[in-house]
Amino acid sequence: MLYCFFVIGHDRRKILHFNVTRNPDALWIVQQLREAWAYKQPHRFLLFDRDAKFGADVVSAVRDMGSEPIRTAFRSPWQNGVAERWVGSSRRDLLDHVIILNERHLKRLMSAYLHYYHQDRTHLGLSKDTPAGRPTEIRGARGGQIQSLSRLGGLHHRYAVAA
Repeated sequence: MLYCFFVIGHDRRKILHFNVTRNPDALWIVQQLREAWAYKQPHRFLLFDRDAKFGADVVSAVRDMGSEPIRTAFRSPWQNGVAERWVGSSRRDLLDHVIILNERHLKRLMSAYLHYYHQDRTHLGLSKDTPAGRPTEIRGARGGQIQSLSRLGGLHHRYAVAA
């Protein structure tokens, strides 16, 4: 089984860091947190669930980085709704439609999905904009051609007015 690790930004719009592994452990998680905040100010709080992987090593590393670790209550996924929603979106938009071959394949797919998620996928919570923001294209009076841009190997498309 492969595991994805991701860090969501404080504005809940962008995924700041992700990685994939077959065997997650506390040292690997601490390394991912260091990479996520290598050149950025760490968040005030870091929310994680009660998985045994988030043990004393992770808690002390989080405190050393300047964040306050907060655990969700036992069997309470709704307490971290942003993460649960992102996992659900990635499953519905991508992972339910492909067969993962290996760790490298999953990492490549998730990297492409993150690009799609930030640049192309619209969100109702952002007034149908993307996290990265993109200008609205208006079709000219001449009725310019609509161009379909394939994303994620054709699973999704972005449409634009051809120049």
